[in-house]
Amino acid sequence: MSVPSLDADLAAEQAHLDRARAELARMRAAAEALDASKASDAVSGEVLGWVLARRIASLQDDPQTTLFFGRIDTRPRGLPAEDFHIGRRHVTDAAGDPLVVDWRAPISTGFYRASRAQPMDVVRRRRFGVHAGRLTAIEDEWLMGDAASGDGHSALLAAEIERPRTGPMRDIVSTIQPEQDEIVRGDVATTICVQGAPGTGKTAVGLHRAAWLLYSFRHRLDRSGVLVVGPNRAFLDHIGAVLPSLGEVRVAHATMETLVAHARVRAEDPVDVATLKGDGRLAQVLARAVWSQVRPASEPLIVPRGVRKWRVPAYEVQEVLDELTARDIRYEAARGHLPQRLAHHVLVAMEASGEAPDDRVQDAVARSSAVRRYAASVWPTLDPAGVLHSLFADAEALAAASADILTDDEQRLLSWDKPARTKGAARWTPADLVLLDELSDLLSRTPSLGHVILDEAQDLSPMQLRAVGRRCSTGSATVLGDIAQGTTPWATTSWAEAMAHLGKPDHDLVELDRGFRVPAVVIDYAARLLPHISEGLGPPTSVRDNRGSLAVHPVGRGDVADRLAEFLAERVDEPGSTGVIAPDPLVDGLGAALDERGIAHGRLDVDRGDDADHPVQLVPATVAKGLEFDRVIVVEPAAIAAAEPDERTGLRRLYVVLTRAVSELTVIHSEPLPAALAG
Repeated sequence: MSVPSLDADLAAEQAHLDRARAELARMRAAAEALDASKASDAVSGEVLGWVLARRIASLQDDPQTTLFFGRIDTRPRGLPAEDFHIGRRHVTDAAGDPLVVDWRAPISTGFYRASRAQPMDVVRRRRFGVHAGRLTAIEDEWLMGDAASGDGHSALLAAEIERPRTGPMRDIVSTIQPEQDEIVRGDVATTICVQGAPGTGKTAVGLHRAAWLLYSFRHRLDRSGVLVVGPNRAFLDHIGAVLPSLGEVRVAHATMETLVAHARVRAEDPVDVATLKGDGRLAQVLARAVWSQVRPASEPLIVPRGVRKWRVPAYEVQEVLDELTARDIRYEAARGHLPQRLAHHVLVAMEASGEAPDDRVQDAVARSSAVRRYAASVWPTLDPAGVLHSLFADAEALAAASADILTDDEQRLLSWDKPARTKGAARWTPADLVLLDELSDLLSRTPSLGHVILDEAQDLSPMQLRAVGRRCSTGSATVLGDIAQGTTPWATTSWAEAMAHLGKPDHDLVELDRGFRVPAVVIDYAARLLPHISEGLGPPTSVRDNRGSLAVHPVGRGDVADRLAEFLAERVDEPGSTGVIAPDPLVDGLGAALDERGIAHGRLDVDRGDDADHPVQLVPATVAKGLEFDRVIVVEPAAIAAAEPDERTGLRRLYVVLTRAVSELTVIHSEPLPAALAG
């Protein structure tokens, strides 16, 4: 590996960058010159206009970055040697020859995975130092031939990983590691579950996998769609710039709450009730509640037609009902088939009497008021809110649906003490919305997307996992999480169990245990909690050059805000981001104290304009998951842990909070530290 230097080689690379910029401008100008209004018809013109707008947006150049971040020189056996510059988008010259190759292209794989043990025909891997859109350094790693040497360590790579940052998460295309790249380039038909400790880059890997899939299977996923599901709105705002920076703007984002927004949340459940409502057994209860609405045929079907009346015996109707309920179709789909099936039996009776009815007669019989009234009497129309209201408001209905599934005590937990008089007056909770989503799917099948990226999956209940799984029932998923970071009472303890609830029992489980973002001193401190929160899971191994900084400051009661303000004032000119993470009830008071002392800051749990780009962020502990800051100040860790319903969940919340730091962790406390941490 050569020492980074500024020389003639660097000048040649800068000239290549300048040429690539000029060609990108040419490509954009050519796209802008196309006229969508000249399409053959209005619909084609609208589609072409949308395609051109997306194309033009993807060709936008950012002068603060470079079009490429690396290069590989290849020497395939029996083929001429070639070199490829690897960047965020493909750039060609006027003849169509590549000047920059998209990082997602197959040839780019060698940049991320080639090694001296497996060079993949790569003779040399080159990385570039970058500042303000210009190349500042070159670092070469020789993988084949006599020049191959060194330990594979890259100073430029380490500097990029550890570089201070503010604002939302950025892409990691220049620093993707081999084990991460294998996940990113996994086949579209494969569902992958990633168990990733803090700082291992699992969220970035999931987002880059979405970008790679859209590049490699564009026509398929353009039709079926890709969805990213995150834990909260602050998290989605934090990651929201990654995919657009990679040229992908067609990915939908949702939280669990927006995914199942079938009604307005008007109440909160006690923990034990919410846990029970998230239990996978509720799926059986709801299915029984829906299908029990199909009533036995106790009367024959009588259909007047002209001067005659045609009769279908009750036992024949019952055979039709039994056949439809036994089929693997949804309630409403089966209900839609019923009139035609009944009409068929009427036609059989007509044919037996010597008539010769055709399909038009069958359709007319199926649409007749007699058949429609009879079908509605045995197979009534349902809606999710009505079914759930009936269950929770009527103890007998709940007992019938829950027999041999829930205990009497569990049924009493679900029953409303003061039932709402109508479904419209029901005070639905977040857990109820997930049940309404299950009911909606029992009635009419939920459309499936091509791929779903699910982050922080360990926090979802079985019923929530089922709701996400419905969105990729015929597609695939990338599931990201860390069992040690489960902070809900219903957090999973087994990926096999969670993936079964998701409907993806056949999946690839991959563990990421190399920490690129969290420094060793922070990992070691937070790892004190691991024996108390997740047996069998070890801490990640930090591979950063910088071990980071840790400081713990006990202060007197009433002095927390002063010490916090002093710390922030001391570092006001330092580059990078600072996250102040505090117990939720203290956030407003700390914010007022900082305002009073003239210390500018943002709030990630409320919309205050440009808060997302502020270098200092005040973050409630319950919102911190998935975020990262160069410096983190944790206020009153004991109160953060005590706010959760049980000790394990509280310590897991604290583990999440402590591992948000990228370089420096400071703990300020007036209350004694939790015993598990104080050691």
